[in-house]
Amino acid sequence: MAEKRKFARKYCKYCEAKVEYIDYKDAKILRHSLSERYKIMPRRLTGNCKRHQEMVELAIKRARATAVIPYIIDTQKVVAVPFEQLQQ
Repeated sequence: MAEKRKFARKYCKYCEAKVEYIDYKDAKILRHSLSERYKIMPRRLTGNCKRHQEMVELAIKRARATAVIPYIIDTQKVVAVPFEQLQQ
């Protein structure tokens, strides 16, 4: 019989920091849940709990609507660290 694989449990970083509300204007907080192509990463990769993942999704969608975060980036020019452009 095959042995069961044991992986390190991922913990919600927002629960550990006791965050009650995730603001859409703070791009640094949202960076943890976005891929290098600005896609929303799923819970299984980020380790967020259901409550905070829903808050993150809503905040990212609001940030995109208000142009704090772009919807997409140019696929020809993928930037290694896209958040450096936001700080300029």
